[in-house]
Amino acid sequence: MYRTVAAAESVGGLPTESGEYVVSLDQVPRWSDADYRLSSQYENEDPSFSNPYFADPLTSHSGAESSSNGMVSRFPVDQEINSKIYLWRGNPWNLEVDAVVNSTNENMDEAHSSPGLHAAAGPGLAEECASLGGCRTGMAKVTNAYDLPARRVIHTVGPKYAVKYHTAAENALSHCYRSCLELLIENRLQSIAMGCIYTEAKNYPREPAAHVAIRTIRRFLEKQTDKIKAIVFCTTTANDTEIYKRLLPLYFPRDKHEEEIAISKLPADVGDENGETIIDERKIRIKPLPKKTIPKPPQAPDDPPVSDVGLTRRNSSYLDSYLDPAFMSLIKDPDQRHSEQWEKTAQSQGGFNCAKLLGFGDLGGPPLSASEEYTLHSRYLAKANSLNLSEIAEMKIVYRGGVDSEGRPVMVIVGAHFLLRCLELERFVLYVIKEFEPLIKKPYSIVYFHSAASLQLKPNLGWIRRLQQILGRKHQRNLHAIYVLHPSFHLKATVLALQLLVDNVVWKKVVYADRLLQLFKYVPREQLTIPDFVFQHDLEVNGGKGLIVDPRTKYVYHRP
Repeated sequence: MYRTVAAAESVGGLPTESGEYVVSLDQVPRWSDADYRLSSQYENEDPSFSNPYFADPLTSHSGAESSSNGMVSRFPVDQEINSKIYLWRGNPWNLEVDAVVNSTNENMDEAHSSPGLHAAAGPGLAEECASLGGCRTGMAKVTNAYDLPARRVIHTVGPKYAVKYHTAAENALSHCYRSCLELLIENRLQSIAMGCIYTEAKNYPREPAAHVAIRTIRRFLEKQTDKIKAIVFCTTTANDTEIYKRLLPLYFPRDKHEEEIAISKLPADVGDENGETIIDERKIRIKPLPKKTIPKPPQAPDDPPVSDVGLTRRNSSYLDSYLDPAFMSLIKDPDQRHSEQWEKTAQSQGGFNCAKLLGFGDLGGPPLSASEEYTLHSRYLAKANSLNLSEIAEMKIVYRGGVDSEGRPVMVIVGAHFLLRCLELERFVLYVIKEFEPLIKKPYSIVYFHSAASLQLKPNLGWIRRLQQILGRKHQRNLHAIYVLHPSFHLKATVLALQLLVDNVVWKKVVYADRLLQLFKYVPREQLTIPDFVFQHDLEVNGGKGLIVDPRTKYVYHRP
């Protein structure tokens, strides 16, 4: 479908033709090998690149080009980082790289994606995008590349721009680029082609946006140099190409001369260590409390009141214990946090997995963050809503009941109907997500019939842990109780293992009921649709103690 383009067509950023072709990374000009230099670029600046909202940071100051006034460069020369940067004029999806970036909207539909991408990738890309449940501004999601020469497509949603909220737009745009690079590393990819995520449709000024993009990538490479092989800046217009030619030397200087000139040309605000705009008001909120030492008085005073003693002993370390750990974790560098997560994932995949050897399944891997759980749940829910899962519904494994004794909705699960040999687990997960979605938004209960299910094959704990991660924190928070009827010794041991190895919060909500009458104390009989064999099993196990069951109407009442 694609043809290989000659090297002469791509080197130097020449305009591309509309045909389909493949450009290898070796044919793209490397930034460190480019023949133009910053000093020549500033001699013929085009005033048309200025914008009405921001002063042009490249405007020369008197005597500034020849002297840096002893200032230290915030972006020193780094040849190793420069060797990973490429500048190319053309569409990203014509490049033979590991991943290409698609600038899209929150619905990830074809009409608002990068022009020409879906036509080049084929219809499969649009179908997969529709199953992901959308994407929030500043975030990114990855899909297959289908007919493209790349291996993956990373989709991200750029922010809308307004002068009044330009700081928020800058940080959201910076997060777009960071999210794309983080996904690149998480998927063990090394090269990426990035077009201009900011779009004219969202009114983002071109040059200020280019500053944010370039400085964010520079800061990311400073911390993750060894994990990325190549980043290609792709431009499709002469305007964008000239902007990148003028701005790249500021953040990726190739020699000391460019570094010295960049000191005076860089804008005053180049962001923090991650390239995001610094907000002084927020720095006060997230800093740890200063540790102050209370000087001893020169004289030994009288014994203070008990309340005063308590106050003098409450130093900063004492107050730190009352701070929300989730809020204080914002202080940690996000790159360090992601690096720790990648290391934990690698250790769990390659290390000794005791739970798997004991037959519990794969319980390894770090816990998911709230945003990761949200993304995972959204993807599964969107896919479940797009599929016909009627064959799972006919098996009557999971179905809606009435309400419990306190009015909470009830979900019923029948263990004996869970025939693992006849069930496709992935489709069953989709059905569970679809059925549980209306319930987990508010308090609810689960009734599990384990009657006559002791001989059935059951999924391992690793699969149950995965299902719980997909349901997310909302499921854990709103679940009131899991009422288990006719529990066996093996089931109780499994629940204990779930409490110890999977989740100590959810699985402590299990309530055992040995007889139907005990279950009816929590959930009234008229609120449940109970299979016939459950009544029969209850009679066989309990011998009819305490109750009589009408085999025709299934009516249950106390023995006189």
